[in-house]
Amino acid sequence: MYLNVHSQYSLRYGTMCIKTLVEAAQERGITQMVITDINNSTGVMEFMRECRKKKIRPIGGIEFRRDKKLLYIGIARNKEGMKELNDFLSGHNLSSKELPDEPRPFKNAYVIYPFDHRAKLKDNEYTGIRFDELHQLYNKDFSDYQDKLVVLQPVFVGSRIGYRLHEYLRGIDLNTLITMVEKEDKCGETDMFMDPGELEARFARYAFILDNTRKLMDSCTMDYPEGKIKLNRKTFTGDKKDDKLLLEKLAMEGMLYRYGANNKEALKRLKKELKVVMDLDFCAYFLITNDIIQYSMRRGYYHVGRGSGANSIVAYCLRITDVDPIELDLYFERFLNAERTSPPDFDIDYSWDEREDVQDYIFKRYGREHTALLGTMSTFKDRSVIREIGKVMGLPKAEIDGFTDPGKSVINQNNNTFKKIMAICELLSKMPNQRSIHAGGVLISEEPITYYTALDLPPKGMPTVQWDMYEAEEIGYDKYDILSQRGIGHIKEAVKLIGQNQRKMIDIHQVRRFMNDDQLNTRLKTGNTIGCFYIESPAMRQLLTKLTCDNYLTLVAASSIIRPGVAQSGMMKTYIQNFHRPDAVQYLHPVMEEQLKETFGVMVYQEDVIKVCIYYGGMDGTDADILRRGMSGKYRSRIEFDRLVEKFHEGARLLGRPESVTNEVWRQVSSFAGYSFSKAHSASFAVESYQSLFLKTYYPIEFMVGVLNNYGGFYTRWLYVHELKKAGATVHLPCVNSSSTVVSISGTDAYLGFVGIQGLENKLMELIPEKRRQNGLYADLEDFIKRTEISLEQAVILIRCGAMRFTGKSKKALLWDVHTMLGQKAKPNNHAELFQVQAKHYVLPDLVNTKLEDAYHELELLGFPLSLSMFDLLKTSFRGQSFAKNLSAFVGQTVKMVGQYVCEKTVHARNNKKMWFGTFLDKEGNFFDTTHFPNDTPTYPFRGTGCYLILGKVVEDFGFPSIEVQKFAKLEIAENPVMA
Repeated sequence: MYLNVHSQYSLRYGTMCIKTLVEAAQERGITQMVITDINNSTGVMEFMRECRKKKIRPIGGIEFRRDKKLLYIGIARNKEGMKELNDFLSGHNLSSKELPDEPRPFKNAYVIYPFDHRAKLKDNEYTGIRFDELHQLYNKDFSDYQDKLVVLQPVFVGSRIGYRLHEYLRGIDLNTLITMVEKEDKCGETDMFMDPGELEARFARYAFILDNTRKLMDSCTMDYPEGKIKLNRKTFTGDKKDDKLLLEKLAMEGMLYRYGANNKEALKRLKKELKVVMDLDFCAYFLITNDIIQYSMRRGYYHVGRGSGANSIVAYCLRITDVDPIELDLYFERFLNAERTSPPDFDIDYSWDEREDVQDYIFKRYGREHTALLGTMSTFKDRSVIREIGKVMGLPKAEIDGFTDPGKSVINQNNNTFKKIMAICELLSKMPNQRSIHAGGVLISEEPITYYTALDLPPKGMPTVQWDMYEAEEIGYDKYDILSQRGIGHIKEAVKLIGQNQRKMIDIHQVRRFMNDDQLNTRLKTGNTIGCFYIESPAMRQLLTKLTCDNYLTLVAASSIIRPGVAQSGMMKTYIQNFHRPDAVQYLHPVMEEQLKETFGVMVYQEDVIKVCIYYGGMDGTDADILRRGMSGKYRSRIEFDRLVEKFHEGARLLGRPESVTNEVWRQVSSFAGYSFSKAHSASFAVESYQSLFLKTYYPIEFMVGVLNNYGGFYTRWLYVHELKKAGATVHLPCVNSSSTVVSISGTDAYLGFVGIQGLENKLMELIPEKRRQNGLYADLEDFIKRTEISLEQAVILIRCGAMRFTGKSKKALLWDVHTMLGQKAKPNNHAELFQVQAKHYVLPDLVNTKLEDAYHELELLGFPLSLSMFDLLKTSFRGQSFAKNLSAFVGQTVKMVGQYVCEKTVHARNNKKMWFGTFLDKEGNFFDTTHFPNDTPTYPFRGTGCYLILGKVVEDFGFPSIEVQKFAKLEIAENPVMA
């Protein structure tokens, strides 16, 4: 009798997850029901799976609402009907049109209107009546529509507690107090499953309504195949045999390109991999990925293929990846093995400004009916949901802030209001909050994708499915990850600028040559890597120095052990120690030595986790990989995961491993696996790092401009400007006669672009250089104003940041002139003058700007001073007793230094107290790092950007010096002359 059941996917409305919903129905003896979540079909496929487990007949549907008002309910008679409902909702989502009062005609779906609907009903349309509306039938002649009445008993909650939770959800959704949620904005208190027989009893006087409802439901059959089926595009060419032949042909051609004609090892591995790919029916997946790569290469786009796909020689030969799996002894089974049923995984990175075109190609090439972006589901997060609940309860902001402050956790434990909030948080945890878009997943479907989901249109502007990657895999889809990153943009832009500025064409893909370049490797081991992809952060630069990293293989390892899990488990420090003393490594067990000798007894890669599970724990390759996936959060079945953990321990016992050793091996496995990279993934990152290193070493000016024009990396903009100056460029302030939208270079002259100017309108950033290209340089201020039709406010911004200095006038003189030209015009005097008065001409005094004033203007409008350094602005002339370049000479001594703040990192010590790591520049422009321990540090030591006086002890760790801070204070700068 339940035609209108809702799950948590009725976001901020329904309270039960699919599994709980189905279990509640089974407990009440319900044999069939219809899921009809509000304006989505997110849970339909999951609902069918769960119902079939419990021997309940599932029926799919959608409840359509507009402005919170129920319009009608769509119920699918079959798979085609579900597609009709999804198509209908998708059409309105994708065109951003409101749902109509009545839907279009459906051939394979029913429509249920609420009881107040009075229009004439079509053959497939019915009217739903709630038990509390039955009195409206009393003494009425309803013979004309008697066979059109069906039971409408909505289900939104599972209990009284669930109803209260629903009220909180509605308050959060409407951003109002729980007491202010109107009746029409929430469900009814009885909108839940009733006890067996209760609903039938309420309709006993109108048995025909029950009969109509049963008849409607009995006519529905969700004729989707049971179990997981492969829903991806099944062939690339249209014929599986042709797919195999084409893949083999392309792979063999690629092998010649990569290895030459006589590499027997490569040929043997290629044939072995091709057999696995063909046996597992993944030819189309490889060919479609290859097609995407070939399109982007024709367009001149750079790409990086990474992820576990780089373990495959087939992928390497097809140029999907640039990592040689033979050279690195990569583990193909990490990517694909004969027992593995989960999909393979290619992550393809493009520059941030090229990815959208690649996605557009995929949609056009494979058809919009068959292509969609992957969705994701965000859940209620701890601190944010505490804040949301507090607002709904009407608590003052100060009290809410106290509840979200970890430092007050002990005090809050005894607060009854806090206890109540935490009880609600517990109910809301893991509950879906809103649908969003996956970072880059694309689905290419054999069937029209709306058989399985309706589509949304998020800000990306491309159709997006209403479920996430986990559900996609459960249903049977393999995703194509088309991602973007700024690092590729840096490289692409730098190569283009080298061609323009130095008339040189650079082949940035000669990575093997780069790896053997002594200058690059010297730069690498000294951590001189600012701007270089993945190796520029303070932590990474420290690690490179500690490892004296001067080669590709060490960099590959560093790219993995820098991950949080490795550092937190203490294994990063162990790796560094073992790296420097390989003969002193103590292996936990001979098997660990056999499998981990290359990485000095430490699990560095995901492949290491798999190998340990197989060779130490006696697991097979499939279970070992599933266990690894479970640790990284990519496997949702907790029961299955726990079974595999037990299997590891049981396998170790059967192989006679000591229990104490097994427990330590497992501790290392579990602490590491969730944060590690695959070796291929790290290798892909290392390739890109070498490309960046090459450009930074030999073309540093063009490279740093490329970094700036692709919105930087780890650091803020001023640091990259600093690096640009260190590279030998003369950096100029923006100029309306020389600058472009972004940073431009000519020889060694670099002009900052208009993009970096705070408050300048976007249209002017494009207009100023465009007008200059059309009609030549601006002659003077008046000419500039006439040609750009700029407003007074925008002109003042340009003058104050120095962009009008080509006129030869001071800023103050220009400001006087611009206010004369664009300020409030004097009203015309229409009265006749009795006497003719000669106009007065005023002579202005010299209006001179000081460098200090200019620096303050730049601080305000650019975010950093260019005319002076931050050290030049200090009131004190003290610049420190020592400098970064000779810090190692003071190990064990206390030094006093002055440093310009670059960045900081907050961490929690084991006692849950905060400590900080800081990064600074000294007066000479070199980096040094600080450590701020909880006992020697105020609650928060940093007070924003600027220069600090630092007193501390110099320590050294594996050749990397840093300062353990004892005293720390921000230094005052000279007062702004204008304010004075």
